[in-house]
Order: sequence, then C-alpha cells, then structure tokens
Amino acid sequence: MKDTINAAKEKMTKSLNALGNEFASIRAGRANPAVLDKVLVDYYGSPTPVNQMAAISVAEARILVIQPWDKSTLKLIEKAIIASDIGITPTNDGTVIRLVFPQLTEERRKELCKTVKKYGEECKVTVRSIRRDTMEKFKKMKKDSVITEDDMKDCEKKVQDLTDKFCGDVDKAVSEKEKEIMTV
Repeated sequence: MKDTINAAKEKMTKSLNALGNEFASIRAGRANPAVLDKVLVDYYGSPTPVNQMAAISVAEARILVIQPWDKSTLKLIEKAIIASDIGITPTNDGTVIRLVFPQLTEERRKELCKTVKKYGEECKVTVRSIRRDTMEKFKKMKKDSVITEDDMKDCEKKVQDLTDKFCGDVDKAVSEKEKEIMTV
C-alpha cells in the first residue's frame, strides 16, 4: 500500500517539476537562458540543444548572450533561433549572438497568463489522473482481498490528501508565474 502511495507521490512530483520547466521556458520580459532549452540546432545531421553548443549568459536584465564554442556554428544557431517560436530576432556580431528581450505589452502579458493557466490546468489533470489510477489499484487490491475495506478507505484518504496538496502547489506556482509576468 505504501509503495503504491509513494509511486503516486513520485509521479505527481514529476508532473509538478515538468510544469516548472514549462514555466521556465515562458519569457516574462527579462532574459532567461531557459527560453533556449527547446531550441534545437541541426548540427552534423543531429538535433542538438543550443546549451550543448554554446555558453549562454545574461549580460543585462533583458539581454542574453550566446557564445558558441565552435565559431563555425554561429550561423546554424542563429538560424535555429529564428526558426523557433521564441519570437526574438537574434543579432550576430561574428563572435557572439545577442538576444534582446523586448518589453512585454499589456496584451502580451495577458496572453502569457492564459498560457500559464492552461499549463497549470494540464498539470492538475495529470495529478488527478494519477489519483484515479492509484484509486483503481486499491480497488483491485480490495477485490483480490489483499487489503480490507478500512485499509482501502484509509489509502483513498491519503491519496486524496496528496492530490489536494499537489493541486494547491500547482495553483501556487501558477499565481507566482502570473505575478512575475504581470510585474512591469
């Protein structure tokens, strides 16, 4: 029983971490190297993440500097950034690429908040799905007489409490990200 509850807790933690990674890739007006995590460069025929090909640093609050280890990859990285959906045009000075993050408009901020809420809802759906699967395991255990009715009720309460805790954590993460986005 404990193993089943711990497995559910582990899965819920992973989904919350995945939500955190999604939030990191949403640009909130200031430079954040995580926006490049999903940008893949076609390097000798294989898709390679930018952060494996270059040093990425924050020069100023809204400027990201990408310094490739191999200068010949400069154009490839620039092309990949342009092709990605991050919406920032890179500037290339021959040795480094600079990404200047524009100030977000009020409309764009509201749009990003909707996206954040959508990701939060998807995470909650995942958490509830894990709860449902775990509950079904307990029902099967009860049917197979592995656990008693009281054990099943106790386990269901523990799983529900766990679900409530993680849904609360998701709500907290969503509101923190919205606050970050709406801060000018």
